[in-house]
Amino acid sequence: MIFNSAVPPDAPLAGARRHKYQRVAPAEFWMIRKAKALWRLGFGAILVALPLRGASVPKAVDALIEKRCADCHDELEKKSGLDLTALTFEPADPGNFATWVKVFDRVSAGEMPPKKKAQPEPAEVAAFTSALSAALTAAEKKRVAQEGRATRRRLNRYEYENALRDLLHAPWLQVKDSLPEDGEAHRFNKSGDALDVSHVQMARYLHAADYALRQVAATSVERPATKTVRYYAREQRSFVGPMKFTVFNTAPERATFPLLGSRAQPDVRRGDAPATVGAANPSLRDEEAVGVVASTYEPLEPKFSQFKAPVAGRYRLRICAFSVWVGPGKSVPGKPDRWWIPDLDDVSPGRRSEPILVYAETPPRLLRWLGKFDVSPEPSVNELDVWLLEGETVRPDAARFFRSRPGAGRWQNPLAEKDGQPGVAFRWLEVEGPIYEQWPTAGHRLLFGELPLGKPERAGAPVEVVSAHPGQDAARLLRAFVERAYRRPVAAREATRFLPVIEGVRKTGGSFAEAMFTGYTAVLCSPEFLCLEEKPGRLDDHALASRLSFFLWNSAPDDELRTLAARGRLHRPEVLRAQTERLLGDPKSRRFVDAFLDYWLDLRKIVATAPDSSLYPDYYLDDLLAESALEETQLFIAELVRGDLPARNIVAADFALVNERLAAHYDLPAVEGVALRRVALPPDSPRGGLLTQASVLKVTANGTTTSPVLRGAWIMERILGQPVPPPPPNLPVVDPDIRGATTIRQQLEKHRTEESCAVCHSKMDPAGFSLESFDVMGGWRDRYRAVADGVPAEKGIGHGGQKFPFHLALPVDASGGLPDGRTFGDIREFKRLLLADEQQVARNLARQLITYATGAPVRFGDRAAVEQILQRASASGYGVRTLLHEVVQSELFRSK
Repeated sequence: MIFNSAVPPDAPLAGARRHKYQRVAPAEFWMIRKAKALWRLGFGAILVALPLRGASVPKAVDALIEKRCADCHDELEKKSGLDLTALTFEPADPGNFATWVKVFDRVSAGEMPPKKKAQPEPAEVAAFTSALSAALTAAEKKRVAQEGRATRRRLNRYEYENALRDLLHAPWLQVKDSLPEDGEAHRFNKSGDALDVSHVQMARYLHAADYALRQVAATSVERPATKTVRYYAREQRSFVGPMKFTVFNTAPERATFPLLGSRAQPDVRRGDAPATVGAANPSLRDEEAVGVVASTYEPLEPKFSQFKAPVAGRYRLRICAFSVWVGPGKSVPGKPDRWWIPDLDDVSPGRRSEPILVYAETPPRLLRWLGKFDVSPEPSVNELDVWLLEGETVRPDAARFFRSRPGAGRWQNPLAEKDGQPGVAFRWLEVEGPIYEQWPTAGHRLLFGELPLGKPERAGAPVEVVSAHPGQDAARLLRAFVERAYRRPVAAREATRFLPVIEGVRKTGGSFAEAMFTGYTAVLCSPEFLCLEEKPGRLDDHALASRLSFFLWNSAPDDELRTLAARGRLHRPEVLRAQTERLLGDPKSRRFVDAFLDYWLDLRKIVATAPDSSLYPDYYLDDLLAESALEETQLFIAELVRGDLPARNIVAADFALVNERLAAHYDLPAVEGVALRRVALPPDSPRGGLLTQASVLKVTANGTTTSPVLRGAWIMERILGQPVPPPPPNLPVVDPDIRGATTIRQQLEKHRTEESCAVCHSKMDPAGFSLESFDVMGGWRDRYRAVADGVPAEKGIGHGGQKFPFHLALPVDASGGLPDGRTFGDIREFKRLLLADEQQVARNLARQLITYATGAPVRFGDRAAVEQILQRASASGYGVRTLLHEVVQSELFRSK
């Protein structure tokens, strides 16, 4: 076809049907649009017609685009970078498929055509969405039938650590942090698209496997004695040393002080009497204590360093401690009264209980949380059942107390009153352990069976494993180990292929044990252990057992799951449901909660930032608040699962899980103690649900400022399942003004005047504005904090002992309006708007669970299956436990 240069391409053509711009047959429409664009650009020469689009675009789709979309999305206009006149239908291409899905979603949601344009008839939209949905779903089903939904993947760091712990019966193993950081796809570390295997990773896996195996091997021929030893605070250098002032410390707050009962011992503190009566007077020795008025932090770091765990394993710790009250400093004539400086020789019984956090410490200052308890004015013994690593010691912390830091002036204890300040005194740590259920341990028996142990050739050398028939024993032990390690039946050749590795070590003079360690390491780094084995189509029972176990326990299946899989019964719906319930009821399900939240809510990033010491000195160095906030969210989701509570609680709940520190932080009625417990919220409380929990509000801030953009995008994606596209490249970031001259809302208003920005910001900014009443740690605020010269600061003392340097600036405005015209005044009203569509909250949770469980996102062809899950869960109000069950029962979970 050739156009006459004198006749515009949009001139009417005889015999063609009427269109808004031209009378042409539909098949010629796209060619006319391109020619018209060239005509407008001044090309008057004869134009050769451009080729037509592929005929595979469904007719109903073509019809709506031709009539309603092409005016804005052609080669000339190309709004949002999209030219629908040139968009072919090639669903095998991921980018092309994603574009058509985006087109489907915008049209079906009523977002396109824009409201200011003429709107299509409902029948047109129905025909468009039906035709496009059918075409996209058919294309995706074809791909899934060939490849499956999920990409083959290796175990992530969490899973590998747990799999080693469970296989080797060694709950104390810590190997996760020695492995490279996992890649992330679709917001989780469960997708093969991001879990690559490099030579660096293989080297780390080999090291981790070798370390784990040696950790469970017997360390002596005879069963080590379980000893109970008491370590007295008055005999620990880190407790007693700070009693004396030095040139590095002349502050009583950074000193320790001796007590007998609850009475001070000035003579001991001065050095006029020995630090302890020692073993010569056991009854008096048991009453000796060392007190502190500050939290454990440099330079005051008391720990029971005389104890170091001789081997990794289980121990019972008993700590005797109590609370005290330390009087104010003495007045000096002619000098200002400094009552906030403690008089360490004026001590009386405490006035309240105090929270104690207990850590395992590997020098220098590598801390691992062990437990917590409260101490009262009456001396008490508090017991913790823990797993320790070899060489770890125990470090207690009076966590409510301040941590003195240098600053503009001398530090001051924020808990000090005119008549004194609180303190805690520690008497002793008693350690029972290591505790063994059997010897050799179950882990050692897995490696070496009942082979006898021999004494080492020299002092300090490892214990020998004696084998009279090393070749036969190696083959037998290796096969047994492979059968336990692999998560499916094992063919004979799969075990024997590792024998040459073992024989090679023995031929070079290595011991039998060393040879077996090498062979076992190879097994634990083989694809059959390191990777999940799934084939396209329905999973067999062994693969189903692995998927279920790695979903709810983040580890390999146990004996019961393996037995059911071997008998071919696990796939039965009633059996699968019963096993899901069993796994959810086991303490190991806490692994699911913690790992799921680490990525869904980004809780693993809670320590990535710290509250700014100038703007938020009341939160700075407050480990008790940060750790309580993390535990609150973990226990909250665990409570939703336990009680099958409706998914709407994610947005708004009538209860919270708090301890004393969190209750005070949230301005709730006081509770006592460090343990979190469920409490009913007062009517119209802004708390309740994930959005207003301190952990969430911390990970969506940077420690200095909050951003409605970041928080709004987070809510849209993580809670509502409506991700916002990334900003255009090179777009300047809107940084809040910490001087307090303008609010972030005022800055964003100017930013949103750009049409290209307004499309996304109109969706995410309102959600972010609803959280403006919450600061970087989730505390309520009516005004922003700012730091500026010449402006009087707020009165108060921070957790580091320095006076507040900030002032209260402009007022907070937490109101907003949604794109559909609904408005809200604060977070309470925003939550109510969200719950007008609580099914969307449940839908998003189901999608997140599916992605985490299967390693694949919910794609277009999976949407119908998600709706079926919701339909089956609707009777429970979309209970979270019910949703978990329905996800497991779905075809998405039961197929690759």
